[in-house]
Amino acid sequence: MKALEIDTALKKQGLAPLYLVMGEEDCLRDQAVAALKASVLGGSFADADGGLDVFNYDLLYGDESDGDEILARAGQAPVFAARRCVVVKLAEKLAAKDGEVLLSYVKEPCETTTLVFVAAKLDKRLKFSKELMERAVAVDCSSVAEMQLSEWIRTESGRLGVLLSREAAGGLTHFALSLKGEAGGSLNLLRRELEKLAAYVPPEKTAGMQDVEAVRGGEPGASVFDLARAIAERRESRALWILARNLDSGEDPLRILGALAWQFRQFWKAKEQRRYGGPGVDVSGLFTERDLGTALKLFTGADTKLKGGASGSSKRLVLEMAVLDLCRFKRDAGPRPGPQHSGLKGARP
Repeated sequence: MKALEIDTALKKQGLAPLYLVMGEEDCLRDQAVAALKASVLGGSFADADGGLDVFNYDLLYGDESDGDEILARAGQAPVFAARRCVVVKLAEKLAAKDGEVLLSYVKEPCETTTLVFVAAKLDKRLKFSKELMERAVAVDCSSVAEMQLSEWIRTESGRLGVLLSREAAGGLTHFALSLKGEAGGSLNLLRRELEKLAAYVPPEKTAGMQDVEAVRGGEPGASVFDLARAIAERRESRALWILARNLDSGEDPLRILGALAWQFRQFWKAKEQRRYGGPGVDVSGLFTERDLGTALKLFTGADTKLKGGASGSSKRLVLEMAVLDLCRFKRDAGPRPGPQHSGLKGARP
């Protein structure tokens, strides 16, 4: 099951005796463990006094506990409850000999214990890993797709009481997408930005892109959204200035390129939706379909060059040439939108 669907799955399927919570997103792993723990203990584990649930929950770590200790904790009987919950974090740190000790339990787990192994990834060559992945209920905590990411942002911002404009939500989405591959994943960093927004923006105000920039420490008017806007307006000098400000402040060239590529994919999607009568934002007049296709090929070529070992100055030149090429695309010969219908806030026909 996907980590984002765990609450629904638990309600439908009930608890199992063995789980494997695995994936690179720290945030999703924490949320999945919390959901399993609450399901076993009924949510009362959060009480200050703890009650009897302190006897029915154990948290262990693979780099501190051995197989025998895990077996002992998992084999204990629950105290005035139906089940116990034992969580083993950093399961990838378990020694091979400890995995061998746990093999028999994995094949026949105790029905009155929910044993949860948590890992960023496991060595699939080990017999214990193979057996665990085959027999445990898997909770997938890998990076989420763009559509699910947008939904996660809406859900998390609602939980924190933050109202986001469409532009701010889009900015946070491409920020998270640019962080894929980072140690621990992107969602913890993204949640931190949302928490800062919750503290920065008054409850009655809708957070805009300028607020996102403010809490991130970015220079007003120099975000990647402003870069995309300058390109859409064919303002070469401003686009190059914004690019330089981002590079000089230490922004990673690949992240800048990824953010631009994401914005142009949104243009493409909006055009496709409008073509078939859908509700997409009207971006007619900004770029022709041919130029949008050319732009995506341009991003692929620039990505290859940036990953090919180019030096700092060469990377800057790759991005500068890409920005200039984008600014020199012809506008769509179709109807030009008025400012209120533009695909980019503040764009001019």
